[in-house]
Amino acid sequence: MQSKLLHGKSALVTGGAKRIGREIALALGNAGADVVITYRTSRQQAAQTVREIEALGCRALALECDVRSEASVRKAVATAAAHFGRIDLLVNNAAVFASSALDQISLEQWDSVFETNTRGPFLVAREALKHLRAVHGRIINIGSLGGIRAWAGHAHYCASKAALHMLTQAMAKAFAPEVSVNCVAPGWIEFEQPEPSEPRDASRFAARTPMRRNGTVDDVAQAVLFFATGPSFVTGQILAVDGGLGLS
Repeated sequence: MQSKLLHGKSALVTGGAKRIGREIALALGNAGADVVITYRTSRQQAAQTVREIEALGCRALALECDVRSEASVRKAVATAAAHFGRIDLLVNNAAVFASSALDQISLEQWDSVFETNTRGPFLVAREALKHLRAVHGRIINIGSLGGIRAWAGHAHYCASKAALHMLTQAMAKAFAPEVSVNCVAPGWIEFEQPEPSEPRDASRFAARTPMRRNGTVDDVAQAVLFFATGPSFVTGQILAVDGGLGLS
């Protein structure tokens, strides 16, 4: 049964307090994994997510971590590994979404997006690698359709996710054969409470999508579960979860 496929395993989900990260953490817990989530500012949401994972009968822990900081990442990964004795699965989910006209992006804005979306996954994967290699674990990066198709109003975001996609494939070659590395690239995902940088009315995206709806956080979580529980022989793949939006 899928609910038992991750029993006895430990997962680390960055940015797991809310939104997509929360849904991924809950899905992994529902599949039997003990889950460590990291957060930067969402302390209350992180505590709530931990309670929800524990209600599924799994152990959970929330750690404050800034994935942009080497010292912070090193401390969080070491604490996660010590707490549950192992790290079988790393989900690099922590990210920022940003909008701006390309010719108006400042150097600070550009660097800020890359620090979280590209440098962060590199740092966390590098620190977790020895633990993952010890158990023949897996890394799942959360990319974006924006890393496959250009969005003119989000150039820095798209570039950072495209870099993450390439990093996924480089990791897959460098970390094999002990660790498989894949990437889930969501299309437009609807949230009950959009961030200020996200459009409030996303119906136009659904109209362009062959499946005639926008994605949900559960769609992304189920794709993560596929890579987490499927054949470890699958590695270096970028899976678009976009309802066919990328085909338009």
